[in-house]
Amino acid sequence: MAGCRYGRKAGSAALGLVLALCDPNVPGSLTGKAAAMSPDHASLPTMTEISFAAIPGWQEDDQGKALAAFLRFCAPPFPFLKAKPFGLSEKEAADFCDEASKVPASDRQAARSFFETRFTPFRIEASGFVTGYFEPELPASRIKTADFSVPLLKAPTGLAAVTDANRPEDWPGNLSHGRRMDKGMVPLPDRGAIMDGALDDEHLELVWLADPVDAYFVHVQGSARLRLTDGTVMRVGYAGKAGYPYTSIARVLVERGEGTPEELTMSGLRKWLEDNPDRRDALFKENRSFIFFREVTLENPEDGPIGAAELPLVAGRSLAVDPRHIPYGMPVFVSAGIPDPEKPETLFGRLLIADDTGSAIRGPARGDIFTGSGDRAGQIAGEIRHQASMILLLPRGKGR
Repeated sequence: MAGCRYGRKAGSAALGLVLALCDPNVPGSLTGKAAAMSPDHASLPTMTEISFAAIPGWQEDDQGKALAAFLRFCAPPFPFLKAKPFGLSEKEAADFCDEASKVPASDRQAARSFFETRFTPFRIEASGFVTGYFEPELPASRIKTADFSVPLLKAPTGLAAVTDANRPEDWPGNLSHGRRMDKGMVPLPDRGAIMDGALDDEHLELVWLADPVDAYFVHVQGSARLRLTDGTVMRVGYAGKAGYPYTSIARVLVERGEGTPEELTMSGLRKWLEDNPDRRDALFKENRSFIFFREVTLENPEDGPIGAAELPLVAGRSLAVDPRHIPYGMPVFVSAGIPDPEKPETLFGRLLIADDTGSAIRGPARGDIFTGSGDRAGQIAGEIRHQASMILLLPRGKGR
């Protein structure tokens, strides 16, 4: 689902940013984002070992909340903890998690001691940048009505990621997904063609929203919590994409001289779209990327959306990363020059857990912070677009 996602995401995947300038989906997330990538595929970034005492804000953070988020990865057979850079055996992972689970979540000092004892901090030697993403909460209907006429679509039959094993010889290099047909892999229509009805005969409508602008931002976020007309709540998440590269429509407007990056934040872009309904659809079509959705059922309806690691995201503790550099499950301490939402008098410095990605989240020190669900979370996410430093915590004796 990431982010700035937006997925990813992203959630892609995938904001904090400008919902507009990036895409969090891959996911999810993506925040509904992409399927989990094995940490074995990660190439750790260039890093320098430091001490915990050298981490600004380490003593002020509540590591108990980070530990609770980390424990989500402690489910047998421990796929993330057995993969590099953890590299634990199943027994080692079980012992590691047993120790972690005995630390009272309310005991900040005990949680801090656990991380200091079990991990070594490494500063990532790359320029860091963080944005924020969230899960929108919107009214919706399972059936089309006069008030709800904008669909989110299910994945079409045959949708598949393009890999070395199934890629046709003449396949476009920038097209990540396609459709398996009897004659082989074929491209899907892009956003513009889908908006013009290219998939209408397949009846892929999953749920109906009231506002095309809301629907577009759900595509950017990769997931949403929907309040249905029958009084129930529905969660939707990333189910795949048409495969075309993401184009920021906010950046398109900036390049056309219709605003600055500072003006075309999420709220600024939304205002432009609402003020220019006759130009809105043409602008949407500038972004050929198109996201498909699925209904997501969670055991606990209060949980966050499912991220790329296939775990519910945790508001304020989940971080969308580039899994080519930072594997899922890794604790990452992020410092940025923004007020902490829970302690506005202090700057942001928190231990987060890498558990999501987004198509705009690329690079060893690029992160997208999940801020939660609903309008307030969206306001917080929309304010995050800052330089940051990132410190990766590696299990002692592993991964180097």
